[in-house]
Amino acid sequence: MTAFYLLDIIGTIAFAMSGALVAMNKRMDPFGVFIIAFVTAVGGGTMRDILTGRLPVIWMQDINYIYAIIGATIITIIFRKKLRFWSKTFFLFDTIGIGVFTIMGTEIGVKAGFHPMISIALGTMTACFGGVTRDILCNDIPIIFRKEIYAIACIIGAITFLILQNLVSNVNLVYIETTLIVIIVRLLAVYFKFSLPAFYSNTTS
Repeated sequence: MTAFYLLDIIGTIAFAMSGALVAMNKRMDPFGVFIIAFVTAVGGGTMRDILTGRLPVIWMQDINYIYAIIGATIITIIFRKKLRFWSKTFFLFDTIGIGVFTIMGTEIGVKAGFHPMISIALGTMTACFGGVTRDILCNDIPIIFRKEIYAIACIIGAITFLILQNLVSNVNLVYIETTLIVIIVRLLAVYFKFSLPAFYSNTTS
């Protein structure tokens, strides 16, 4: 099992748990919880694979991704009472998910020979699209479209990955370091309440 594969599974589990937590907060039934967990976990990776022509998409080729999603959903449901501080727990799993998936998407872009800017965009979309799908299905404004530092953290991590891969020979160390950078940037932004300005119009009809 490579570090790349292990990180991908970890990201899948983290996003599945974040999706399940949101679905339970919306008081969905078990089927609804699983569906939201599933689309959150595979949404970004599916779009990434379609855009890069890696078909069939990864979760259709490797049943371990499905097992990971099912297991993460069941665990989240079973321990839902212990996860009563769901907002903090959701934030943690969602942050881990974007950290892992940013680097996965960026790495795939690099291996495909894309321009660095395209690789950064691919990594950011891989990290964010599952959460966007989750929020839309749950009738929420996606986090990426709010003031929170979300996609910016992904972009910083992706840029760092592109720099370090040319400076550090240990690729596993690069994966871990850049994933942690995304997570730390997101945690610090929330802790210190950093945010982007919000724009609105005063026009009336």
